[in-house]
Amino acid sequence: QVQLVESGGGLVQPGGSLRLSCAASGIIFRFYAMGWYRQAPGKQRELVASISSGGSTTYINSVKGRFTISRDNAKNMVYLQMNNLKPEDTAVYFCYVAGNKDYWGQGTQVTVSI
Repeated sequence: QVQLVESGGGLVQPGGSLRLSCAASGIIFRFYAMGWYRQAPGKQRELVASISSGGSTTYINSVKGRFTISRDNAKNMVYLQMNNLKPEDTAVYFCYVAGNKDYWGQGTQVTVSI
């Protein structure tokens, strides 16, 4: 069965950095596009960044130039490097893959605060 396990969240001050990791299993990882979503309290879940099987990336405007998504097909891992974090980046971050259905990880909390 497909499993996505995120790690790397935490509390950071504005301007700080975090690197999220997602370990995927149960899929032939290199064939699938992967994504990072986030959901802040009282808001809808939004797609933050995605990376295709070939390595093409997309980002929402609010994180362009600050976040970088990457993947390591040998390790079945996808990463989200987040720099210059802002309080509005505070959310639960989820790893996502669209297999035969949508799959989500359990989420990892990112809190940006003084």
